[in-house]
Amino acid sequence: MTDKERRRGGREVGEERVNWKRELAVDAAIVAGAFLLVWLVDTFLLINAKIPSGSMENTIPSGARVVGTRLSYREEAPQRYDVVIFHYPDNETELFVKRVIGLPGETVTIVDGRVYIDDSAEPLRDDFIAEPMDGTFGPYVVPEGCYFVLGDNRNHSLDSRYWANKFVAEDKIIGKAAFVWFPFSAAGRID
Repeated sequence: MTDKERRRGGREVGEERVNWKRELAVDAAIVAGAFLLVWLVDTFLLINAKIPSGSMENTIPSGARVVGTRLSYREEAPQRYDVVIFHYPDNETELFVKRVIGLPGETVTIVDGRVYIDDSAEPLRDDFIAEPMDGTFGPYVVPEGCYFVLGDNRNHSLDSRYWANKFVAEDKIIGKAAFVWFPFSAAGRID
């Protein structure tokens, strides 16, 4: 074999085989690193949840995908009106997304569709709900370390009013819903 035959593009034939294997190893390491990064972000920073029903309309449409932040409640507790992602108290294999209404130690009463906290004369604001709520429910005394949650489409929501286990324990809240990313027509921040 002549020098010309051994050289291809300035490389020796044996060197070309070694470079090909090295490039494959580098590519595999990049792909593995990308998967590891996605796993770390999904496990420790963000949560992706699907909204299967219309229980959070008009805030979040049915079938939407939302991103939540897992670190939201490391330093502070959930606040009233936060939209949270949590393990459903009656079946912890399911994730639910609802709005925090009752805080630990409070008494929640719903009279003629209006929500009252601790027998207040003024109902909570409800400018985010899909339609006026029907019915009278409660009173519900929220245990320490737990929350009372409602869907924004209250007449069509399976929420704290109807569960066997009425309250969401703080350690079952995975994160705060932050952003609708799908469908793109509904994409935006969740308030």
